[in-house]
Order: sequence, then structure tokens, then C-alpha cells
Amino acid sequence: MSRKNWWRKLLIRRAVISLLILAQIAFLIFMLIDQSAATVWLYPLIQLAAIVLSLRIVSTHEKPGYRMVWLVLLLLFPVAGIPFYILFRAQSGTKRLDRRIRELNFKAWPSLNLNTPCADEAQIRCASHLKSLNYLTQYAHYPVCRRTQTKYYSPGEKFYEAMLRDLETAEHYIFLEYFIVNEGEMFSGIFNILRRKAAEGVDVRLLYDDMGCFLSLPADFDRSMEENGIKASVFNPFTPFISAMQNNRDHRKICSVDGRVAYTGGINLADEYINRLDRFGHWKDSAVRLEGEAAWNMTVIFLEQWELTRHVREDYMRFYPWRERQCDTPDDGYVISYADSPVDEENVGEHVYIQIINAARRYLYICSPYLIVDDALVSALTLCAKSGVDVRIITPDRADKRFVHFTTQSYYRQFIRAGVRIYQYTGGFMHSKTFVSDDVVATVGTTNLDYRSLYLNFENGVWMYGSRAVAEVKEDFLKTLSLCREMREDDCECSGLRKLWQEFLRLFAPLM
Repeated sequence: MSRKNWWRKLLIRRAVISLLILAQIAFLIFMLIDQSAATVWLYPLIQLAAIVLSLRIVSTHEKPGYRMVWLVLLLLFPVAGIPFYILFRAQSGTKRLDRRIRELNFKAWPSLNLNTPCADEAQIRCASHLKSLNYLTQYAHYPVCRRTQTKYYSPGEKFYEAMLRDLETAEHYIFLEYFIVNEGEMFSGIFNILRRKAAEGVDVRLLYDDMGCFLSLPADFDRSMEENGIKASVFNPFTPFISAMQNNRDHRKICSVDGRVAYTGGINLADEYINRLDRFGHWKDSAVRLEGEAAWNMTVIFLEQWELTRHVREDYMRFYPWRERQCDTPDDGYVISYADSPVDEENVGEHVYIQIINAARRYLYICSPYLIVDDALVSALTLCAKSGVDVRIITPDRADKRFVHFTTQSYYRQFIRAGVRIYQYTGGFMHSKTFVSDDVVATVGTTNLDYRSLYLNFENGVWMYGSRAVAEVKEDFLKTLSLCREMREDDCECSGLRKLWQEFLRLFAPLM
């Protein structure tokens, strides 16, 4: 198919879906505001329903930010707020998804614990971060691994070179799970290896999110992959029907090679992530490579999502790389590969971040493309800085989403006044999601400091204690500071109208 026809087909499909969704929204609003004799009597009932729903929202255990935005919509705009709430927050589809994910988690737990246990040893060695360790192992159910080598890569070009080398070594399977896939130089290099490995009998699978690829891949991309021997699935296909499930996206980035080597981080499979395409200047991103036991944990995380998407049953044990002999990878600290789901009761990504913040004693360095957080994270970060910890956060100078970037900047004043040092990466766009503290602990993953990543998306990451990559994350952060501009309180001064607009956007931050 020619590039011109490819784009025409892509845009036609996306435009049709978007128009159908807008038509549904318009129809719902019209039905509620129609002033004919048959509908005028409905308005008092609409107001009563808005009050009842508001009382229900107040009694829930949801984040205050979510409760506030829905209360505003329901009480000030009941005609539009009620159908949106019903469509996005009160559907049975998410309940079915919740049940299915719980079933898969229960099935995966035994497979996650196949490696040599080192929990008792880690309890002693990781005493300064025992709360994080206990939370991830006992409540999130992701085991701590010892026989694992870690390597941190930044920017994306370095990750890409290493990833291609590891893909070439695959003997049994290659599993890829990414939010964004876009045809170009990066994916072409990967695809050539995948197609060749599939022809050699390697089990090659690609899972990608339909929203993330909404404007980059045609509807039949998965079928074209299958024709090349690559099993491909679309997570949560975007449909013309409004649904609460459309809000839960697969934002994970996972590459697993034979269960022995795995990668994750902020890097998707598109040219801007390796600076072959200039979208917002130099794209600053990062990834971590795991070799050994913790790579298996990431493989199980992929298989769970594959089962959820394909509606199939997998025998996890047949993929386990150490069935015949024990993993002999040398130790490199303690590593936990973890995942986060938006439909359970655990905000794993948020809790990992908060526990690192609370445990920091000397310094805490953070990279995030967005800084739109709730009161819990604001309090944790400001208290950390007020307690004498050197807290520094790098965000982008250039915006990929103007409203989101504008809202991110609205938090600067509050943080700077509390002693948090804020830097903007002037070289281009900062897309890394990293925390590092006190030369002992770090996490690298996919979770941004915003509501969507923390509470709505499927995410994953790697928690490391005493590993080589911890020092590499810190070194990269300090080098990046030379390409940043530190923000002062004077830099955040703006007109009253601008402040009002920022406060308005912060109110609706949970929907961004």
C-alpha cells in the first residue's frame, strides 16, 4: 500500500470514529436540554439525580481530585454531567474487567515466585527501604529478585542499540508491549529482526494500545504483522461507542527476550524516541535493562496482559527459562519488576513513589514530563524538602501538550516556596520517568507524575536497591542539570487572569 493510500485509510477510519462519538455526545445533551412539553418536566428530576449522585461520590474512597471534578460537573452542569458520569464512571464493563484481571493476577502469583527466594535476606539488607519492599512483595505480590544485572540507558539511541543486539539473540520468544508504535526507522530495524526470528520458529508477539497508535497505525496493522509471522494484538480497541473502558489505556513498555533479558522505561517504538525525528527538540528519555530473575517477572506481566487482550489461556511455566537449571546471573543488588492496574484497589506506581519520597534522607532526584499531582504527592514532596532533603525535579521546557504543560507550571510556585528545586530541560523534551535517592534506591518505569498515569493507565516499572543502575540514574540526572534552567519564584509570577486560568485547569486535571 502506498504511503498516500495508507494515510487516507488511517484518517478516514479515525475521522469516522471521532464523528460518531461526537454525535453520541450531542444526542445525549440534546435529549436532556430539549425544551419540548414532553421533556421540560424532566429538569427537576435531573437536578435531583445530580444531588443523589453527588452524595454517592462524596461517600466513596476515590481521590479528592476525582471527587471534586465530578461534583463540579454534576452540580453546575447536571444536564451534561449526569450522562458523562454514567458513561465514564458507572458501567459494568469495568467491573467485568476488574474480575478478569483479579483472576489473572491470582493465576500469575505462583509463576512470579518460581525464582530462588531472597525475601528474608532482602529484609535485612534493604532496611532503610523496608516499607517499599514489604509493600511490593506482600500487597502488590511482586517478588524481590537477587540474581539480576541492571543497566540504565539514556537517551533512547543507546537503548535502541542494546535492544537490537538482544533481539538478535532470541531463541524461544520475543514479547513486546508498547503504548505507541509508529512505522519509521526505529520500528523498521526492530521489524526486520522480528520477521526473521519468526521465520526461524521464534514465538514473536506484539501488543500495542489502540489509543496510543490512533494516529500512527492503520486498522489492519495487526493483520499485516500476522502475515509476517508476528502475533499481534490491539489492547482495548477504540470504538465509535462511548465507554468507561476507553479511558483505561495500556501505557506499559515491555520487551522480553526468552524471559532472561527485559527492558522497560519511557521509550516507545517511534522515531522521536531515538531522535530520528525532531518533534520538540532533543528527546530526553531513559530505559533500564534487566538480565536474570527480574526479567522473568516482566515476562509474566506481559503474559497476563496478553491473556486479557487475546482471551486465551497461557501455560506460563512453558516460558520459564530456568526449568532445567538455576539462574546463574551474578547478583546486582535487589530488584523488583512491578506493574500497576487501574481497576484494582492498589495504586502501585503512586505508592512506590511516595515511599521513596518518605524514605529520602539526603537527596531525591526526579525526572517527569508532567507534574500534575494530588494533595498526597504534593504534601509528601513539600514535607520532604522542608525536612532538609535536597529535592530536585526536572520537567520539560517545551510542551508536547500545551494545556498539560501549562497546568504543570501551575505547581511550580507551591513547590519552590517549600524548598523543592524545579528545573526545565531546555534541550528539548524530557520524557524520562525516574526517581533516585540517597545512592541506594531508584525506580525507572512508565508512570508519569500525572493523574492518568497514576490512576487510569496500565503501567509498569522496576524498583532497584543497591544495583549498578541506581548510580547510573543519579549520574545521568546530574549531567542533565547542565542542560536545564532552574526556575525561581520570580519566573512563576504571572497576571491574575493567567493564575485564574491555571487554577481552573488544575480543577480538571484528573480528566487530562
